[in-house]
Amino acid sequence: MAKEELLEFEGVVIDVLPDARYRVRLTNDHELIAYTAGRMKKNRIRTLAGDRVTVEVSPYDLDKGRLIFRHKETSDQVPHRPQRTFRKRR
Repeated sequence: MAKEELLEFEGVVIDVLPDARYRVRLTNDHELIAYTAGRMKKNRIRTLAGDRVTVEVSPYDLDKGRLIFRHKETSDQVPHRPQRTFRKRR
């Protein structure tokens, strides 16, 4: 018997919860609780509120999912931050 196909959706992290869990709002305005995939933990990929992510969801339970990818922000979406200048101590 073949493994069930997982559904993939894109969404935005709206809240960071304890135990590496996140509240994600999908593009179709559905909210679910997602946890970080092991590959993201292994590579120490940090996810913050406001990040665009891809979520895998089982067709049997549409209220839980797994974060499998955090999308990089393009330069036109990120506001320019001035470089920090350091002063010498006297």
